[in-house]
Amino acid sequence: MSPAFIRASLPGMDSAALLSPLRRIADALERLSPPPPPPADLTSANAFIWEADPDRLEPVAQVAGVDLELLHGIDRQADLLRDNTRAFAAGFPANNALLWGARGTGKSSLIKAVHAAVNAEHGAPPLGLVEIHREDLTSLPRLLRRLKASPRRFVLFCDDLSFEARDDAYKSLKAVLEGGLEGRPANVVFYATSNRRHLMARSMIENESAGAIDPGEAVEEKVSLSDRFGLWLGFHHMDQDTYFRAVIGYAARFALDVPETDLKRQANEWSVTRGARSGRVAWQFIQDLAGRLGKRLG
Repeated sequence: MSPAFIRASLPGMDSAALLSPLRRIADALERLSPPPPPPADLTSANAFIWEADPDRLEPVAQVAGVDLELLHGIDRQADLLRDNTRAFAAGFPANNALLWGARGTGKSSLIKAVHAAVNAEHGAPPLGLVEIHREDLTSLPRLLRRLKASPRRFVLFCDDLSFEARDDAYKSLKAVLEGGLEGRPANVVFYATSNRRHLMARSMIENESAGAIDPGEAVEEKVSLSDRFGLWLGFHHMDQDTYFRAVIGYAARFALDVPETDLKRQANEWSVTRGARSGRVAWQFIQDLAGRLGKRLG
Protein backbone atom coordinates (compact mmCIF):
# COMPACT_ATOMS: atom_id res chain seq x y z
CA MET A 1 0.00 0.00 0.00
CA SER A 2 1.66 3.23 -1.13
CA PRO A 3 1.75 6.55 0.83
CA ALA A 4 0.15 8.27 -2.18
CA PHE A 5 -2.84 5.90 -1.94
CA ILE A 6 -3.19 6.60 1.77
CA ARG A 7 -3.06 10.39 1.21
CA ALA A 8 -5.76 10.14 -1.45
CA SER A 9 -7.95 7.88 0.68
CA LEU A 10 -7.48 9.65 4.01
CA PRO A 11 -6.92 13.37 3.37
CA GLY A 12 -5.64 15.34 6.28
CA MET A 13 -4.10 12.29 8.02
CA ASP A 14 -0.40 11.50 8.38
CA SER A 15 0.30 8.69 5.93
CA ALA A 16 3.65 7.82 7.51
CA ALA A 17 1.97 7.30 10.87
CA LEU A 18 -0.57 4.96 9.29
CA LEU A 19 1.82 3.02 7.06
CA SER A 20 3.84 1.41 9.85
CA PRO A 21 0.90 -0.21 11.74
CA LEU A 22 -0.64 -1.30 8.45
CA ARG A 23 2.56 -3.06 7.51
CA ARG A 24 2.66 -4.78 10.91
CA ILE A 25 -0.93 -5.95 10.44
CA ALA A 26 -0.12 -7.29 6.97
CA ASP A 27 2.94 -9.15 8.32
CA ALA A 28 0.87 -10.65 11.13
CA LEU A 29 -1.78 -11.87 8.71
CA GLU A 30 0.88 -13.53 6.56
CA ARG A 31 2.23 -15.34 9.62
CA LEU A 32 -1.28 -16.56 10.53
CA SER A 33 -1.83 -17.96 7.04
CA PRO A 34 0.27 -21.13 6.74
CA PRO A 35 1.97 -21.78 3.43
CA PRO A 36 0.19 -24.22 1.13
CA PRO A 37 1.26 -27.82 1.76
CA PRO A 38 3.66 -29.33 -0.76
CA PRO A 39 2.14 -31.68 -3.34
CA ALA A 40 1.70 -35.20 -1.98
CA ASP A 41 4.12 -37.85 -3.15
CA LEU A 42 1.66 -40.30 -4.69
CA THR A 43 4.32 -43.00 -4.72
CA SER A 44 4.98 -42.79 -0.98
CA ALA A 45 2.19 -45.22 -0.02
CA ASN A 46 -0.42 -47.52 -1.50
CA ALA A 47 -3.31 -45.83 0.31
CA PHE A 48 -4.27 -42.24 1.03
CA ILE A 49 -7.09 -40.30 2.67
CA TRP A 50 -8.22 -37.11 0.94
CA GLU A 51 -8.70 -34.19 3.32
CA ALA A 52 -10.25 -30.95 2.07
CA ASP A 53 -9.78 -27.42 3.43
CA PRO A 54 -6.89 -27.33 2.89
CA ASP A 55 -6.67 -29.92 0.14
CA ARG A 56 -4.18 -32.66 0.89
CA LEU A 57 -3.63 -36.40 0.50
CA GLU A 58 -2.62 -38.07 3.77
CA PRO A 59 -0.65 -41.33 3.33
CA VAL A 60 -1.95 -44.39 5.20
CA ALA A 61 0.88 -46.62 6.37
CA GLN A 62 -1.31 -49.65 7.16
CA VAL A 63 -4.80 -50.22 5.78
CA ALA A 64 -7.24 -51.67 8.33
CA GLY A 65 -8.68 -54.68 6.56
CA VAL A 66 -9.00 -58.46 6.43
CA ASP A 67 -7.80 -61.00 3.89
CA LEU A 68 -10.17 -61.77 1.05
CA GLU A 69 -10.49 -65.45 1.99
CA LEU A 70 -11.90 -64.48 5.40
CA LEU A 71 -14.94 -62.78 3.84
CA HIS A 72 -17.67 -65.42 3.72
CA GLY A 73 -21.03 -65.41 2.00
CA ILE A 74 -20.07 -62.86 -0.67
CA ASP A 75 -18.14 -65.06 -3.09
CA ARG A 76 -20.01 -63.90 -6.19
CA GLN A 77 -19.60 -60.22 -5.27
CA ALA A 78 -15.90 -60.78 -4.56
CA ASP A 79 -15.33 -62.47 -7.93
CA LEU A 80 -17.04 -59.67 -9.86
CA LEU A 81 -15.25 -56.86 -8.04
CA ARG A 82 -11.88 -58.59 -8.30
CA ASP A 83 -12.31 -59.17 -12.05
CA ASN A 84 -13.24 -55.51 -12.55
CA THR A 85 -10.26 -54.36 -10.49
CA ARG A 86 -7.88 -56.74 -12.25
CA ALA A 87 -8.92 -55.34 -15.62
CA PHE A 88 -8.43 -51.79 -14.38
CA ALA A 89 -4.99 -52.59 -12.91
CA ALA A 90 -3.94 -54.08 -16.26
CA GLY A 91 -4.90 -50.90 -18.09
CA PHE A 92 -8.16 -52.17 -19.58
CA PRO A 93 -11.62 -50.54 -19.28
CA ALA A 94 -13.41 -51.02 -15.96
CA ASN A 95 -16.68 -49.91 -14.41
CA ASN A 96 -17.41 -47.72 -11.43
CA ALA A 97 -18.88 -50.00 -8.74
CA LEU A 98 -21.68 -49.48 -6.22
CA LEU A 99 -21.75 -51.94 -3.33
CA TRP A 100 -25.14 -51.58 -1.66
CA GLY A 101 -27.12 -53.45 0.95
CA ALA A 102 -27.44 -54.32 4.62
CA ARG A 103 -25.09 -52.90 7.23
CA GLY A 104 -22.11 -54.96 8.32
CA THR A 105 -22.16 -57.34 5.36
CA GLY A 106 -18.60 -56.66 4.20
CA LYS A 107 -18.99 -53.93 1.56
CA SER A 108 -16.09 -51.70 2.57
CA SER A 109 -14.03 -54.69 3.75
CA LEU A 110 -14.39 -56.23 0.29
CA ILE A 111 -13.07 -53.11 -1.46
CA LYS A 112 -9.98 -53.02 0.75
CA ALA A 113 -9.44 -56.78 0.50
CA VAL A 114 -9.77 -56.79 -3.31
CA HIS A 115 -7.34 -53.86 -3.57
CA ALA A 116 -4.77 -55.77 -1.52
CA ALA A 117 -5.35 -59.05 -3.38
CA VAL A 118 -5.02 -57.47 -6.85
CA ASN A 119 -1.85 -55.67 -5.80
CA ALA A 120 -0.42 -58.97 -4.57
CA GLU A 121 -1.18 -60.54 -7.97
CA HIS A 122 -0.36 -57.61 -10.21
CA GLY A 123 2.96 -56.49 -8.79
CA ALA A 124 4.47 -53.13 -9.75
CA PRO A 125 3.25 -50.53 -10.16
CA PRO A 126 0.69 -51.19 -7.42
CA LEU A 127 -2.79 -49.71 -7.47
CA GLY A 128 -3.34 -46.77 -5.16
CA LEU A 129 -6.40 -46.64 -2.89
CA VAL A 130 -7.77 -43.19 -2.04
CA GLU A 131 -10.64 -42.67 0.39
CA ILE A 132 -12.79 -39.55 0.14
CA HIS A 133 -15.29 -38.70 2.88
CA ARG A 134 -18.91 -38.08 2.00
CA GLU A 135 -18.73 -34.49 3.28
CA ASP A 136 -15.80 -33.71 0.97
CA LEU A 137 -17.50 -34.71 -2.29
CA THR A 138 -17.72 -31.11 -3.45
CA SER A 139 -13.91 -31.14 -3.64
CA LEU A 140 -13.93 -34.24 -5.87
CA PRO A 141 -13.03 -32.37 -9.09
CA ARG A 142 -9.91 -30.95 -7.41
CA LEU A 143 -8.90 -34.40 -6.18
CA LEU A 144 -9.37 -35.92 -9.63
CA ARG A 145 -7.14 -33.28 -11.19
CA ARG A 146 -4.36 -34.31 -8.79
CA LEU A 147 -4.81 -38.01 -9.47
CA LYS A 148 -5.01 -37.48 -13.23
CA ALA A 149 -1.52 -35.98 -13.21
CA SER A 150 -0.02 -39.14 -11.68
CA PRO A 151 1.23 -42.10 -13.75
CA ARG A 152 -0.32 -44.46 -11.18
CA ARG A 153 -3.81 -45.93 -11.34
CA PHE A 154 -6.16 -45.37 -8.39
CA VAL A 155 -9.26 -46.88 -6.87
CA LEU A 156 -11.18 -43.94 -5.41
CA PHE A 157 -13.36 -45.12 -2.53
CA CYS A 158 -16.27 -43.44 -0.72
CA ASP A 159 -17.80 -45.31 2.20
CA ASP A 160 -21.45 -44.97 3.25
CA LEU A 161 -22.44 -42.77 0.32
CA SER A 162 -25.97 -41.36 0.52
CA PHE A 163 -27.82 -38.09 0.05
CA GLU A 164 -30.60 -36.33 1.90
CA ALA A 165 -33.20 -33.73 0.92
CA ARG A 166 -31.86 -30.43 -0.46
CA ASP A 167 -28.42 -31.98 -0.88
CA ASP A 168 -27.12 -31.03 -4.32
CA ALA A 169 -23.72 -32.70 -4.01
CA TYR A 170 -25.04 -35.63 -6.03
CA LYS A 171 -25.24 -33.42 -9.12
CA SER A 172 -21.52 -32.71 -9.14
CA LEU A 173 -20.81 -36.40 -8.52
CA LYS A 174 -22.97 -37.35 -11.52
CA ALA A 175 -21.02 -35.00 -13.77
CA VAL A 176 -17.69 -36.38 -12.59
CA LEU A 177 -18.61 -40.05 -12.93
CA GLU A 178 -20.08 -39.69 -16.42
CA GLY A 179 -21.39 -37.01 -18.66
CA GLY A 180 -19.21 -34.04 -17.68
CA LEU A 181 -16.80 -32.40 -20.09
CA GLU A 182 -13.81 -34.00 -18.40
CA GLY A 183 -15.52 -37.02 -16.87
CA ARG A 184 -13.57 -39.60 -14.92
CA PRO A 185 -9.82 -39.73 -15.61
CA ALA A 186 -8.64 -42.91 -17.31
CA ASN A 187 -6.39 -43.75 -14.35
CA VAL A 188 -9.20 -43.59 -11.75
CA VAL A 189 -12.11 -45.90 -11.00
CA PHE A 190 -14.74 -44.98 -8.39
CA TYR A 191 -16.06 -47.52 -5.83
CA ALA A 192 -18.75 -46.57 -3.31
CA THR A 193 -20.66 -48.37 -0.57
CA SER A 194 -24.17 -47.49 0.54
CA ASN A 195 -27.04 -48.93 2.53
CA ARG A 196 -29.35 -47.54 -0.19
CA ARG A 197 -29.65 -49.00 -3.66
CA HIS A 198 -30.35 -45.61 -5.26
CA LEU A 199 -28.19 -43.65 -2.74
CA MET A 200 -31.24 -41.69 -1.57
CA ALA A 201 -33.99 -42.42 0.93
CA ARG A 202 -37.23 -43.68 -0.60
CA SER A 203 -39.12 -40.91 1.22
CA MET A 204 -36.86 -38.32 -0.42
CA ILE A 205 -37.58 -39.66 -3.90
CA GLU A 206 -41.31 -39.85 -3.18
CA ASN A 207 -41.40 -36.28 -1.85
CA GLU A 208 -39.64 -35.00 -4.96
CA SER A 209 -42.10 -36.89 -7.14
CA ALA A 210 -45.16 -35.55 -5.31
CA GLY A 211 -44.10 -31.91 -5.62
CA ALA A 212 -42.89 -31.96 -9.22
CA ILE A 213 -44.73 -30.85 -12.35
CA ASP A 214 -43.61 -34.09 -14.00
CA PRO A 215 -43.24 -36.74 -11.24
CA GLY A 216 -41.50 -39.17 -13.58
CA GLU A 217 -38.77 -36.69 -14.44
CA ALA A 218 -38.21 -35.88 -10.75
CA VAL A 219 -37.70 -39.54 -9.90
CA GLU A 220 -35.39 -40.06 -12.87
CA GLU A 221 -33.25 -37.10 -11.77
CA LYS A 222 -32.84 -38.57 -8.31
CA VAL A 223 -32.15 -42.19 -9.20
CA SER A 224 -29.97 -41.52 -12.24
CA LEU A 225 -26.88 -41.11 -10.05
CA SER A 226 -26.82 -44.84 -9.31
CA ASP A 227 -26.95 -45.48 -13.07
CA ARG A 228 -23.46 -43.98 -13.32
CA PHE A 229 -22.16 -47.14 -11.64
CA GLY A 230 -21.80 -49.86 -14.24
CA LEU A 231 -21.30 -52.57 -11.62
CA TRP A 232 -23.97 -53.04 -8.93
CA LEU A 233 -23.27 -55.54 -6.16
CA GLY A 234 -25.99 -56.33 -3.61
CA PHE A 235 -25.23 -57.49 -0.06
CA HIS A 236 -27.65 -59.18 2.33
CA HIS A 237 -27.61 -60.61 5.84
CA MET A 238 -26.04 -64.05 6.30
CA ASP A 239 -27.88 -67.26 6.98
CA GLN A 240 -26.78 -69.20 10.03
CA ASP A 241 -24.50 -71.65 8.20
CA THR A 242 -22.58 -68.84 6.49
CA TYR A 243 -22.30 -66.97 9.77
CA PHE A 244 -20.83 -70.06 11.44
CA ARG A 245 -18.36 -70.51 8.56
CA ALA A 246 -17.18 -66.94 9.07
CA VAL A 247 -16.72 -67.46 12.81
CA ILE A 248 -14.90 -70.78 12.34
CA GLY A 249 -12.66 -69.23 9.69
CA TYR A 250 -11.68 -66.35 11.95
CA ALA A 251 -11.08 -68.70 14.89
CA ALA A 252 -8.81 -70.93 12.80
CA ARG A 253 -6.86 -67.97 11.38
CA PHE A 254 -6.11 -66.54 14.82
CA ALA A 255 -5.61 -69.89 16.59
CA LEU A 256 -8.51 -69.49 19.02
CA ASP A 257 -8.63 -72.99 20.44
CA VAL A 258 -12.31 -73.56 21.20
CA PRO A 259 -14.24 -76.77 20.36
CA GLU A 260 -16.44 -76.20 17.31
CA THR A 261 -19.66 -77.07 19.14
CA ASP A 262 -18.91 -74.59 21.89
CA LEU A 263 -17.75 -72.00 19.35
CA LYS A 264 -21.04 -72.22 17.44
CA ARG A 265 -23.07 -72.01 20.64
CA GLN A 266 -21.28 -68.88 21.80
CA ALA A 267 -21.42 -67.31 18.33
CA ASN A 268 -25.16 -67.98 18.09
CA GLU A 269 -25.78 -66.39 21.50
CA TRP A 270 -23.75 -63.38 20.40
CA SER A 271 -25.77 -62.95 17.19
CA VAL A 272 -29.04 -63.19 19.13
CA THR A 273 -27.98 -60.35 21.43
CA ARG A 274 -27.13 -58.26 18.36
CA GLY A 275 -30.30 -59.15 16.49
CA ALA A 276 -28.41 -59.90 13.26
CA ARG A 277 -25.98 -62.26 11.55
CA SER A 278 -23.32 -60.58 9.42
CA GLY A 279 -19.61 -60.49 8.81
CA ARG A 280 -19.32 -57.54 11.18
CA VAL A 281 -21.16 -59.39 13.95
CA ALA A 282 -18.91 -62.42 13.41
CA TRP A 283 -15.78 -60.26 13.68
CA GLN A 284 -17.07 -58.52 16.82
CA PHE A 285 -17.70 -61.93 18.40
CA ILE A 286 -14.16 -63.04 17.54
CA GLN A 287 -12.73 -59.89 19.14
CA ASP A 288 -14.75 -60.58 22.30
CA LEU A 289 -13.67 -64.24 22.32
CA ALA A 290 -9.99 -63.36 21.82
CA GLY A 291 -10.16 -60.89 24.70
CA ARG A 292 -11.65 -63.50 27.01
CA LEU A 293 -8.99 -66.03 25.97
CA GLY A 294 -6.17 -63.50 26.36
CA LYS A 295 -5.17 -63.83 22.70
CA ARG A 296 -4.04 -61.09 20.31
CA LEU A 297 -5.45 -60.70 16.82
CA GLY A 298 -2.89 -59.91 14.15
